[in-house]
Amino acid sequence: MNDAKEKLIFALDVDNLDAARSWVEQLQGQVGLFKIGKQLFTKCGPEVVNLVQDGGGDVFLDLKYHDIPNTVAMAGLEALRLGVKMFNVHALGGFEMMAKLVSEVDKVCPRGNPDRPVMLAVTILTSSNQETLRGVGIDRPVEVMVPKLAKLAKDAGMDGVVASPKEVGLIRDACGEDFAIVTPGVRPTFASQDDQKRVTTPGDALRAGADYLVIGRPISAAADPAAAARMILEEMQAALEGSSAVLGDS
Repeated sequence: MNDAKEKLIFALDVDNLDAARSWVEQLQGQVGLFKIGKQLFTKCGPEVVNLVQDGGGDVFLDLKYHDIPNTVAMAGLEALRLGVKMFNVHALGGFEMMAKLVSEVDKVCPRGNPDRPVMLAVTILTSSNQETLRGVGIDRPVEVMVPKLAKLAKDAGMDGVVASPKEVGLIRDACGEDFAIVTPGVRPTFASQDDQKRVTTPGDALRAGADYLVIGRPISAAADPAAAARMILEEMQAALEGSSAVLGDS
C-alpha cells in the first residue's frame, strides 16, 4: 500500500517532543508525512522537525504564514533550509505575498530541484462555513471563494492548496490536474467529525481528486492507532486502485 501511504499525512497535534517521538516511532512505516502545526512548533521549534527527519519521516510544516510579502518570503526560506517536504501560507494574504515567496525560493532552489518543498496556500479553513465567513465580512459562498483563492495561488506560482475535500472538484476545474490538493477534514466512517464542518471519507476524497489527506484524531484517538491507520490505508488503496481501473477502461 505504498501509494496510499505516500498520500497520508498524520497530524502531530501534541505538545512535547516525547509525544511526537512516540507517534513517529508508531506510525513512521504507515504514513508519508507528519504534519507539525503551530502548537508543537512554538513549543519545540526546529528540534521537532529534526526529530521527525531523524526518525525517517518527512514533514509538512503547517504554520500558515500570513504577513507582509517580504516577511512571508523570508519565513519560507527558513522552512526550505529546515528541509521540510511541504509548508503553507494563507491564500488570503494575496497574490503579491505568494508571488514574492515563490520568487525568493526560486533563487535558492529552482523548480526541479528535489530539495524544493511543495508550497501550498490555504484556501478556506475546514472549520469554517458560510456563517463564519460572513462574520469576517466575506459574503461570497465557500464554493466561490475556494476556487477563486486556488486560482490566485496558482497564478502566483504556488504548487497547490489546502482545501476541504468538498471543493476538490471545483479546484480541479479552476486549476487543472497539475496542481497539488491537500485535504484536511477527512474522517473515516468509524470516526467522529470533531470540530470539522466540511468533511468526507478518505476514499471519497481521493476519488474526488485529492492528492494528500491530513488525518489526526481518527488515528490518535483510536483504541489501536496502528490498526486505525491500516484501515484508513486500505480504504485509500481501494479508492486508488478503483481510479486506476476506471482510467484503464477509458
